[in-house]
Amino acid sequence: MTFDRLVCANCAAPVSEGRCPVCRANRERLQQDGAFGGMSPAALLAALIVLVAAVALLAHQAA
Repeated sequence: MTFDRLVCANCAAPVSEGRCPVCRANRERLQQDGAFGGMSPAALLAALIVLVAAVALLAHQAA
């Protein structure tokens, strides 16, 4: 989910519009960090592959 679809709990406006101080602060934070702390899509894919491999290895050892 991108921050342009988030709704502020403080003012009920889209966060991307930055109508209140809470919106502006969260919009700034999300633009700096990005989702998952700024991890690149390649890093996320690598983490997913490692996770799937670990689960498959554990399932194979349990059988």
